[in-house]
Amino acid sequence: MISTWTTTLGLVALLLALSHRGLACGGHGDNDKNSKEWTRDELAELEAKWGFEWSFNGIGSFAHLDHVKCLTNPAEKYDIAIVGVPFDTAVSYRPGARFGPRAIRQASARQTSFRGFNARAGINPYQNWARVIDCGDVPVTPFHNDIAQEQMTQAFKVLGRATPSSARSRGKPKLVTLGGDHSLALPALRALREVYGQPIRVLHFDAHLDTWNPDEYPSYWGSIPFNHGSMFWMASEEGLLSNASTGQSVHAGLRTRLSGTDWADNEADTAQNWVRFSADALDDMGTKGLVDAIMSVLGTRDPVYLSVDIDVLDPAFAPGTGTPEPGGWTTRELIRILRGIEGLNVVGADVVEVSPAYQGRGEETALAGAQVVYEIVSSLVKRGLDRDSGGGGGKGDEKRDEKRDEFDEKRAEFDEKRAEFDEKRDEL
Repeated sequence: MISTWTTTLGLVALLLALSHRGLACGGHGDNDKNSKEWTRDELAELEAKWGFEWSFNGIGSFAHLDHVKCLTNPAEKYDIAIVGVPFDTAVSYRPGARFGPRAIRQASARQTSFRGFNARAGINPYQNWARVIDCGDVPVTPFHNDIAQEQMTQAFKVLGRATPSSARSRGKPKLVTLGGDHSLALPALRALREVYGQPIRVLHFDAHLDTWNPDEYPSYWGSIPFNHGSMFWMASEEGLLSNASTGQSVHAGLRTRLSGTDWADNEADTAQNWVRFSADALDDMGTKGLVDAIMSVLGTRDPVYLSVDIDVLDPAFAPGTGTPEPGGWTTRELIRILRGIEGLNVVGADVVEVSPAYQGRGEETALAGAQVVYEIVSSLVKRGLDRDSGGGGGKGDEKRDEKRDEFDEKRAEFDEKRAEFDEKRDEL
């Protein structure tokens, strides 16, 4: 028995020794024989090339973009800014979205300007006309929601009034906000209403309506109305959203349970000038049909705020969120829809409710969020390309622009007829 143990231990020791030798050879081996002596000039030249970063290098800005603390550097010029809002004290179920901005940035690490060409959009948004930067996070208190609202509102106003670096931004930069819970959309809309001087329309991808009137619900909702399920109701009450008959906003991806025993939630939503498309509408209409329906409501001229709650995706693809609902879309389906609506006049956007504590080790929810941000930035850059610049890609863009003009003309004619009809109806 002793001799057997001795033999076994000897074999183990031999294997460990061979393993160590193999690792050493793998690290150096014959390369040592072929190594060269580097001169100072050669080393200096090599070091000068170190501006390039691999996806696993660098500090965690979104897509390795330049990081600037824009709130304390108001003279900074940019066309598109990524902004984090690590706020989640207005949630109604699972917390943790305050860590969303950090998770989305981490998940964007494989996005670089070098490998940034979007094959679906036909452009590289990071090597184009727009200066795209990461403005860091808005400092938001986790202890008092009223104060947090004001902090967010003031920050969005400051960032939205910055001077663009390109004339193609038409005097106003665009913000893409990383949430954070969905309540941040209210401060964003308050700022946009002031910056653009008019009510804003919203395209809202979500499993939930988020237009609930707090007075209709129990407990302390009525006394503290600001939360991630009522912010669009508050926006409507404050006149931030268009209430014109031709200025409706759109929900898409809905599938949540409603309150009570009837359709009262939907009826109240309609009264706030919203059009609804359920998650199931994608099965009935297909991607193109749903895109066409959304575009027919929103058009291409009016300013639109694009708000993407990551729970619009099925929990199989985005489990890391605060209020998951089964039966949602796939990540690919959402990407296809986002590419289809690139003609919208998006003036601001958010990607919210990424709560990384509930996602798996593969970071699938944050990866989906980072991809959505990439698609939104691609659309913002693509829309800003001048028609005669040739930067967008030739005949395909020209045909699309012609169709867009035709659609806008028809939409304008329809709006005029609708306005005439409304006037006659009011007279009657």
